[in-house]
Amino acid sequence: MKLDILVLASHPDDAELCCGGTIAAAIAQGKKVGIVDLTRGELGTRGTPATRAQEAADAARLLGIAARENLGLPDGFFRNDREHQLPIVAAVRRYQPDIVFCNAVHDRHPDHGRGSALASDACFLAGLKMIETLGDDGQPQAAWRPRQVYHFIQDRYIKPDFVVDISAFWQQKRAAVAAYASQFNVAADGQPHTHISSPEFWHFMEGRAREFGHAVGVEFGEGFTVERPIGVRDVATLF
Repeated sequence: MKLDILVLASHPDDAELCCGGTIAAAIAQGKKVGIVDLTRGELGTRGTPATRAQEAADAARLLGIAARENLGLPDGFFRNDREHQLPIVAAVRRYQPDIVFCNAVHDRHPDHGRGSALASDACFLAGLKMIETLGDDGQPQAAWRPRQVYHFIQDRYIKPDFVVDISAFWQQKRAAVAAYASQFNVAADGQPHTHISSPEFWHFMEGRAREFGHAVGVEFGEGFTVERPIGVRDVATLF
């Protein structure tokens, strides 16, 4: 299946939290979007890999995702090396996306910055024909390199290079995030509380989206950074 956009995310819920509105907006425009989660989030304080897998499937259904898979890399211990690059190279070649979204270039959680570099390097390597990977049918995959790699912004503030207006899709994004019931806005249930489990985290998420939206004159926005300048043929597309 060829995708227009592929999200490469270190953990289940990274995509929904940081670019869920952008995903929903793209799908509403007729784009095919997929998510590849690098790990199962098995080191998370709350939930289990099984519950998070079900939550990821529920969130994907709410957003209308065309494809979602989990590579099962070791949560907390994956590295930007050949062993962990090759599964991502194969995924990029499998879905042949024009655009890739991936983790923030640096963040509170070390997996985010590390996942950012891993995804970025794998996207480049996927375009080298001398690197051999096999498809699901056991046949060699053709080389493929996305046209652009963009990095979403996560817990730590990073000044965005561009902001996507997600005002019309804010409620859909909230619903997709809320699908991760083991992680967000949970009642006192006897489990340890975390950085993201309190109701206050929802206020932060909304405040960040309002801040990015305010910067470009809309109600809600999601910010991204770029690896190289974005070219346009018509300056009117910037407005």
